Amino acid sequence: METAPDLAPVKWVKSSHSGGNDGNCVEFSRTLAPSGMVPIRDSKGPEGPALAVSAPSWSAFVDAVKGGNFPAL
Repeated sequence: METAPDLAPVKWVKSSHSGGNDGNCVEFSRTLAPSGMVPIRDSKGPEGPALAVSAPSWSAFVDAVKGGNFPAL
């Protein structure tokens, strides 16, 4: 069983595509990337759970988004 990392000290970054400060933002943190994990959360619930993905998976996702590999919604 893995222990959840302490996310209190991480610095969160809002996606540049998330809009303004209306609370509809995706946030992620690069702080834990050197350890192999990138946490992602919804800015509406900063004290709630975060989804943790591997750093390589996050990088591949960002590259795919930048490359236009997903249809517009």
